[in-house]
Amino acid sequence: VIIQGFRSYRDQTIVDPFSSKHNVIVGRNGSGKSNFFYAIQFVLSDEFSHLRPEQRLALLHEGTGPRVISAFVEIIFDNSDNRLPIDKEEVSLRRVIGAKKDQYFLDKKMVTKNDVMNLLESAGFSRSNPYYIVKQGKINQMATAPDSQRLKLLREVAGTRVYDERKEESISLMKETEGKREKINELLKYIEERLHTLEEEKEELAQYQKWDKMRRALEYTIYNQELNETRAKLDELSAKRETSGEKSRQLRDAQQDARDKMEEIERQVRELKTKISAMKEEKEQLSAERQEQIKQRTKLELKAKDLQDELAGNSEQRKRLLKERQKLLEKIEEKQKELAETEPKFNSVKEKEERGIARLAQATQERTDLYAKQGRGSQFTSKEERDKWIKKELKSLDQAINDKKRQIAAIHKDLEDTEANKEKNLEQYSKLDQDLNEVKARVEELDRKYYEVKNKKDELQSERNYLWREENAEQQALTAKREDLEKKQQLLRAATGKAILNGIDSINKVLEHFRRKGINQHVLNGYHGIVMNNFECEPAFYTCVEVTAGNRLFYHIVDSDEVSTKILMEFNKMNLPGEVTFLPLNKLDVRDTAYPETNDAIPMISKLRYNPRFDKAFKHVFGKTLICRSMEVSTQLARAFTMDCITLEGDQVSHRGALTGGYYDTRKSRLELQKDVRKAEEELGELEAKLNENLRRNIENILFNNEIDQLMNQMQQIETQQRKFKASRDSILSEMKMLKEKRQQSEKTFMPKQRSLQSLEASLHAMESTRESLKAELGTDLLSQLSLEDQKRVDALNDEIRQLQQENRQLLNERIKLEGIITRVETYLNENLRKRLDQVEQELNELRETEGGTVLTATTSELEAINKRVKDTLARSDDLDNSIDKTEAGIKELQKSMERWKNMEKEHMDAINHDTKELEKMTNRQGMLLKKKEECMKKIRELGSLPQEAFEKYQTLSLKQLFRKLEQCNTELKKYSHVNKKALDQFVNFSEQKEKLIKRQEELDRGYKSIMELMNVLELRKYEAIQLTFKQVSKNFSEVFQKLVPGGKATLVMKKGDVEGSQSQDEGEGSTESERGSGSQSSVPSVDQFTGVGIRVSFTGKQGEMREMQQLSGGQKSLVALALIFAIQKCDPAPFYLFDEIDQALDAQHRKAVSDMIMELAEHAQFITTTFRPELLESADKFYGVKFRNKVSHIDVITAEMAKDFVEDDTTHG
Repeated sequence: VIIQGFRSYRDQTIVDPFSSKHNVIVGRNGSGKSNFFYAIQFVLSDEFSHLRPEQRLALLHEGTGPRVISAFVEIIFDNSDNRLPIDKEEVSLRRVIGAKKDQYFLDKKMVTKNDVMNLLESAGFSRSNPYYIVKQGKINQMATAPDSQRLKLLREVAGTRVYDERKEESISLMKETEGKREKINELLKYIEERLHTLEEEKEELAQYQKWDKMRRALEYTIYNQELNETRAKLDELSAKRETSGEKSRQLRDAQQDARDKMEEIERQVRELKTKISAMKEEKEQLSAERQEQIKQRTKLELKAKDLQDELAGNSEQRKRLLKERQKLLEKIEEKQKELAETEPKFNSVKEKEERGIARLAQATQERTDLYAKQGRGSQFTSKEERDKWIKKELKSLDQAINDKKRQIAAIHKDLEDTEANKEKNLEQYSKLDQDLNEVKARVEELDRKYYEVKNKKDELQSERNYLWREENAEQQALTAKREDLEKKQQLLRAATGKAILNGIDSINKVLEHFRRKGINQHVLNGYHGIVMNNFECEPAFYTCVEVTAGNRLFYHIVDSDEVSTKILMEFNKMNLPGEVTFLPLNKLDVRDTAYPETNDAIPMISKLRYNPRFDKAFKHVFGKTLICRSMEVSTQLARAFTMDCITLEGDQVSHRGALTGGYYDTRKSRLELQKDVRKAEEELGELEAKLNENLRRNIENILFNNEIDQLMNQMQQIETQQRKFKASRDSILSEMKMLKEKRQQSEKTFMPKQRSLQSLEASLHAMESTRESLKAELGTDLLSQLSLEDQKRVDALNDEIRQLQQENRQLLNERIKLEGIITRVETYLNENLRKRLDQVEQELNELRETEGGTVLTATTSELEAINKRVKDTLARSDDLDNSIDKTEAGIKELQKSMERWKNMEKEHMDAINHDTKELEKMTNRQGMLLKKKEECMKKIRELGSLPQEAFEKYQTLSLKQLFRKLEQCNTELKKYSHVNKKALDQFVNFSEQKEKLIKRQEELDRGYKSIMELMNVLELRKYEAIQLTFKQVSKNFSEVFQKLVPGGKATLVMKKGDVEGSQSQDEGEGSTESERGSGSQSSVPSVDQFTGVGIRVSFTGKQGEMREMQQLSGGQKSLVALALIFAIQKCDPAPFYLFDEIDQALDAQHRKAVSDMIMELAEHAQFITTTFRPELLESADKFYGVKFRNKVSHIDVITAEMAKDFVEDDTTHG
């Protein structure tokens, strides 16, 4: 047993397998022992069926923790004896309940409750009285139960419920039979009355039938003549229809020819319009190119003119500049010569002036020193004071002299640096001039190369554009053809079923999948497409071929069934849509057909052209069909040779006799559409092949593109180099200009620096002279007057100073005059002549005569190339104009032809409509005749069966004579208008019904008797079953009681009452009614006479002390009840028993006896008991203890000692 969530068992509790004999469960009150028994009852007993939701919730465990939402109890049965009708040694039965569910599972498979109950009943478990489960109080209940309750238990043990159910069924059948017998009696009575009436009407009916037979013969003759006349008219109409049909066919053929011509013209017009569109598009492209080319040409012409003008102007300007340069050079040379003559004079006068100035300064200083010396006599009071002052002055002079020397040295250094920089400047200038010439040459070379590359690039672009235009025209033609193919394919799709088309597409996907994966090559080789794609025939046979094949045109031809299986497996695996039918050549069983030799029919297969390899497939589809000249021929040959026949118009006659046909619209012919598709595919293939042939041009285009890209890259590289070298040139020119400006600036500062140097040197000499004078005075006597020698020196100095001043004034005037001349000449040279010379040189450099010539040459070459392209473009444009004009003229001619064919098609259509109206009239008339024919035939059929003489008796009479005789018949028949014309039929019909009802009445009587006999048998068997069971149970009860109560005696007493309600009487010791001699032998004994089962016992064994149950004590009643249960167990053993505290009311002696009895019975049945007493433990084979912890029950296997300790402890604390 496995329990989870049921009552006190919260967790899954797996009970250790029970012993096949006696198992005892012990536990305290409230621990969960009874819940364990409830769990088993919950699965097996009918007591817990039909639980309401609140009852199901009450069975769920309630305790601490989360609420249990479902519970289950599972019982595992040992089925090694196959008591359960399941071929397994262990059978699992589980019941699961929740708030909204109640389910049974048998071996983990869900079953219904009825299935479970039927299964248990088949194994011997009682449904309504589970006496094998004895709950607490059940013993007491059975002990105190009335006699009638024990009788009910006995009947259950005897199995009388089956007899009762069958008796109920028999009673129901008997009632139904009674009802049917009553209805049959009523019908028989009614039929007897009707037969008597009809007997009287039969004589008048015989006279009526004589005249009626004559009337029907006359009517047959009249109807037959009308029928023959109608057939003759129908034959005449059929001949007219045949002629009209032939004419209609000719008209439709002519109309179809006109339509075909119109379609062909429309196709040609479409192609020409596409061609015109392509040419116009090309012309637009050419026009755009031409505009661009003209724009480029104009630009180049202007550029060339500008360059030519520039070069012409540059040449004149160069000559003028060269001439001016020459004059400037001559003037510069002249001025430099003048400057060269004046500068020596200027330098000589200047030198003299400087010497004079120096000497004047020296003399003046010396005189000043002497005067100062004279003045120091009055300035200082003593020699020491003077010497001190002189020393101080000498110190200052030494410092000043040193400063002057440093200044002079710095100016000397500056002048030397200026000279050195001048030399370096001239060298750099010369180097830059050389670099400038090299850069100019490189720029001119790059310009020439750039224009060469550009011309080549333009030529390639022009050629590539031409190739593009050609390719574009071919692509447009290909696109137009593809669109035409798609339209034709769409028409074919519209004429075919969606499922079939999906199937074809899906098969193609499967094959493509195989190709892509590189697998199933034999499948790819073994698939040959659909039937329609594998044959050809003349257009005249399209209709009949298509009608014959139907959807078989789309069957797929394969080499073998293996190929089709492989395709279908992948088809289903990929879950593709569509309908697919295969024709495996290896499985087609086609026999040779013997065709009739006639000029009116030909085998259809002889008109088909196909690969002989597929002969089986085509014979399978078309081999049994003949093409016949007319429907009449078709009908004759189909009947004679059991072959399908068809006309060219598609009217079919099956070999089974069915005729199908009517107007077939050839415009929607799938074969015609397939032919158009195939033709379009071929034309498309040719265009694609042509385009593929032009692959070389595509490669050339790619090469052109690559070469153009390379040239563009070259041009970009050249432009980059040009920018680089021009930048270098500009940088060099800028640097040269800067060097020249530096040199001029240096020359300007040179002379002032030199004059400053001379001034500093004169000042130095004066200072040195003063120092020497002061040194000479140092240590001499302090005098107030000069010495004679000093006085003479002063006088001499005064004379020299006056002379020097006069000479210096003359030299100054001369120097200023010469300096003015030099300044004027240098200013004229530097600010005028040399500056203008530089400008002229710069202008000459900027003219770049060589570069301008290169650009002009390149521009002229480019202009010639663009003129050629403009000419070619114009020529191609003119050719396109001519082609467009011719094509448009062709379209106009085609449109005129289209109008003619339209008119012809309309004429044919009008003729067809007129013919159709005539045909409709004939059809209507034919319909009327056919209706009349049908009516005549119907009337003939309605006349019923006629004697042979009726077919010939009146054939010679005219219609007038026939109608006269018919009128006479009708007059006679009016006399018998009251006669029941169906009297004879009704008489026969009612007679037959009477015989059938009598037979049915006899059958029901026999059935009623059988039911009554069955009910008696059932009642007898039920009576015998109860009697037999009573005897067995009574015997077992006496034996068991004697074992439980040694020396005691007990018997069962069957109580019964008579049917008239008299007092009941007892029947003891299991004696039967027959044995007692009561009742008649002919009557069936009834169990209803039994009212209950009584019990009489004696615990002393004396007959006089036998007592009823009511007279016993509680313990005695319990023992008697147990004895009864054990007796029943012996009579109809159950596979196991559950006893819940059955020894509760027994004393120790009786508990021991019960224990021994259980031990004896446990040899053949399993016992599971609970107890609080030690006696039952002695006979037990396995022990279980139930514990209750935290409001949850647990059950575990324990030892016998633990069970005894538990019982003793429970008894002690009880």
